[in-house]
Amino acid sequence: MPIKADRWIRQMAELHHMIEPFSSSQVAEGMISYGLSSYGYDLRLADDFKIFVPPPDVILNPKSIPPEYYRDHRGPFCDIPPNGYILGRTMEYLRIPRDVLTVCMGKSTYARTGVLVNVTPFEPEWEGFVTVSIANTTPVPVRVFANEGICQVLFFQSDEACEVSYKDRKGKYQAQTRIEFPKLEKEK
Repeated sequence: MPIKADRWIRQMAELHHMIEPFSSSQVAEGMISYGLSSYGYDLRLADDFKIFVPPPDVILNPKSIPPEYYRDHRGPFCDIPPNGYILGRTMEYLRIPRDVLTVCMGKSTYARTGVLVNVTPFEPEWEGFVTVSIANTTPVPVRVFANEGICQVLFFQSDEACEVSYKDRKGKYQAQTRIEFPKLEKEK
């Protein structure tokens, strides 16, 4: 399963709308970089955030976190509370090919300030805006910036297409258009 290079990423974005909007080069002047790199694509953070502010002394259940534990925030930046986290989404809408799996990692600029970015792999034929979890591991607030790079996605192409894709099994986060909270499959 080889990693795909810039030429392939550009072709898939331009001909098959794999990444929209798409920047065919790295944009870095005066900002945290985004756009096409040698073997990946740096995604940008949109200006829509959910700041996690639970009541004190609660025990969190990842199967059922009440939406009221989040405060909406929109703007050119978002300050992550000390030892807290936020949810954001990418500016780019992705359409992953059937024979591709991606891995996404946080930008080193943020990692060097104690900010950890978590995104699960994008499965074959998943599409949507990416919901990004951004954690502040420091005892002071840390600022993240909208319209700038937040994470880099790497594309791995298999030598054969999968039998069942994310789209085929009607994945619960398929075609998401906003920040999504955790969802559980309903019992049948």
